[in-house]
Amino acid sequence: MHDLLIRSASIALADGTLMEGDLACHEGRISSIAPQISSEGQEEIDAHGKLLMPGVIDPQVHFREPGGTDKEDLGSGSTAAVRGGVTSFLEMPNCHPATIDQTQLDWKISRAKATSVANFGFFIGATVDNLESLNTASPVCGIKIFMGSSTGSLLVNEEKDLDRIFGDGERLIAVHAEDENRIRERTAALLGNNETRDYALHSTIRDPQTALIATNRALHLSQKYGRRLHVLHLSTAEEVERLRTAKTDQVTCEVLPNHLFLNTDDYKELGSRVQMNPPIRGPENAAKLWAGLHDGVIDIIATDHAPHLLKDKAHPYPHSPSGMPGVETSLPLMLTAMREGRCTLTQILQWMCSGPAELYRINNKGQLAEGFDADLTLVDLDQAKTVVDKEVFSRTGWSPYAGRSLIGWPLYTIVGGRVVYDNGNIRPGLFGEALNFGS
Repeated sequence: MHDLLIRSASIALADGTLMEGDLACHEGRISSIAPQISSEGQEEIDAHGKLLMPGVIDPQVHFREPGGTDKEDLGSGSTAAVRGGVTSFLEMPNCHPATIDQTQLDWKISRAKATSVANFGFFIGATVDNLESLNTASPVCGIKIFMGSSTGSLLVNEEKDLDRIFGDGERLIAVHAEDENRIRERTAALLGNNETRDYALHSTIRDPQTALIATNRALHLSQKYGRRLHVLHLSTAEEVERLRTAKTDQVTCEVLPNHLFLNTDDYKELGSRVQMNPPIRGPENAAKLWAGLHDGVIDIIATDHAPHLLKDKAHPYPHSPSGMPGVETSLPLMLTAMREGRCTLTQILQWMCSGPAELYRINNKGQLAEGFDADLTLVDLDQAKTVVDKEVFSRTGWSPYAGRSLIGWPLYTIVGGRVVYDNGNIRPGLFGEALNFGS
């Protein structure tokens, strides 16, 4: 008998084709996929032809634990994740204290094992003096470098420090690519001593050149040392065009739904709710990002889920914090875009499931195939549902997409062959596992 049997689903296979049939799970793995499975399951779900796809792997989230649990923690963030069909996440190190050594990494892993309902992995954060930890702390999915100041205390922007990190070791380096010197210069010139409530100034201060300068620095160091480089939250048309000619096999990059679906016009209505780093861009910019996705210049999609309380967001600029929640809306946003003809299901599976697994060398995940881990989500493509702040699972209780009508909301999310999210409810007592990263 199977542990879980999903019947009459529209199954998204590894090659992107759909098969009408059944899928069985046993001992955490996909045990069978067939047009019809005659044996029974301890639990059975009648999918009624709904889309069954691999669980999304979100490779960039900030769940704020330790030090910011009024905004989010590993438990609340992971419940928001599974509500959005995300079964695995990679979490960033800029908490308090930051994840910069084995001690803090061990604490996070222990905490996640006790509270996270999704599978989890963590970055190790770079400082100017923790090179040994960057190369030895384990298990980690990669090294995170903040080349420009963002939320938290981590910043490595001097050339000698960046050179030392890129030149010593083999682990993937993921960069927040904004040039700190340009940020400081433009802040002084454009903001000065005057305070303003014009949140749109944030996108002017951190202009496209701010991102391009840092991306070019990272590309140079990657080429100099043959180091694997991942450019996080690529946000500008200029970076896309640069990577068309400069990207090699050791370089990858990602884009966020925020930069695909939001732009500077949204400041008028949403104000600091859409303030983030790197910032949202002009209305014409998103088309270039979409082109980068379609052309393979951009490899994957992440969310950079970075929640803040609305009472803090209400502070006048520049005292309003940057970042917004997004882990539970990324899949519905992309499936809605699919329905509108902007992408295909095959592309979504590559950008959000198999692609992140391949890039971060996460073993046995990202596909619906026999023998793979049973991390799945069953979504409804037929019924539209409006994003409502009070229904958001993230502890912050709001979304920049409130008011938008989206399809593709999960009905069930399965982690390790066990139903964790069930039609609006989190089943108690079930937890994810630490991800395994291959060489």
